[in-house]
Amino acid sequence: MQYVYSSPQPASAPTATADEFRAALAQLAAGVTLVTAHDPEGGADGEDAGMTATSFLSVSLEPPLVLISVREDSRMDELLSRIDTWAVSLLGEEHRTIASRFAMKGRLSDRLLFADTPHHRGEFTNAPLIDGALATVECRTEQRVSAGDHTLLIGRVLAARIPGPDTKPLLYFRTGYRKFA
Repeated sequence: MQYVYSSPQPASAPTATADEFRAALAQLAAGVTLVTAHDPEGGADGEDAGMTATSFLSVSLEPPLVLISVREDSRMDELLSRIDTWAVSLLGEEHRTIASRFAMKGRLSDRLLFADTPHHRGEFTNAPLIDGALATVECRTEQRVSAGDHTLLIGRVLAARIPGPDTKPLLYFRTGYRKFA
């Protein structure tokens, strides 16, 4: 097998601006997920954290690996630097409000958000899994990679389930949530 690597670009090489990059990638439809984790040291019962993400993908079948991208210096990045288990719920159209609430910047408390969000606990991670999700996966971090202003986490899938009804996925396209036609 041959791998091709690009040469490092000289410092004077052009770089797309953040606005250009964001506008171009807004043309790519992506499924919406909720990444969750349970911090057993966060208070008497532990504390749950969640973030809406569209940067989720399959990496490998053997072993089963997935990847998530988490903004550096975020609450989720800090938590996942201390614990090695997390979960992902693949959201359906009916989860649009949940996705919006967990995507809000500066929200006060994930505890309050989870109190109003129907969920159950993962068997292997104890992380919240969204009721009625299209599918859920529970993961253990295998590798952390710093990439620009994000951390990429590659996780080994401990469990994968299709618990929800056969519904349509929630999509993110051109900076907004969309329905699958």
